[in-house]
Amino acid sequence: MEAGREPLMRGGIHHIDLTVKDARASRAFYESVLGFMGYRLSAGNPFGEDETGFDFDLRDGDQFCSIGILSARGEHADRVHDRYSPGLHHIAWTASDRADVDAMYAHLLSIGATILDAPADYPRYGAGYYAVFFADPDGLKLEYVHKP
Repeated sequence: MEAGREPLMRGGIHHIDLTVKDARASRAFYESVLGFMGYRLSAGNPFGEDETGFDFDLRDGDQFCSIGILSARGEHADRVHDRYSPGLHHIAWTASDRADVDAMYAHLLSIGATILDAPADYPRYGAGYYAVFFADPDGLKLEYVHKP
């Protein structure tokens, strides 16, 4: 490891793929929300965009995370998302501070996103836990959180 560099967090997420009904229909939402956090549509990456969907990358030096947005296919492609059935319940991204959570909330309002819970303190999740909860166009629950 280079002197002065923090080690990568072992077990951190390298990439995740989310299945939505129609990736093209959800592209503007994810491009806006993920773009707010610094993700960019993968450039020069064969997985950046193809017939199945899109990949958005976040890079900081050697740190990397990618989020794929894929179109549903197969016999259950029209199924409505239910976060209480087996599968994904929600994803939470780390905000830099409380003001960043508030800025995301304002951004979400500006794009007409569905807000599930406005920014608030959630002490049951730990001291200083402050988050906004929202949904993507298909009802996938998303969260932006600051926890000191």
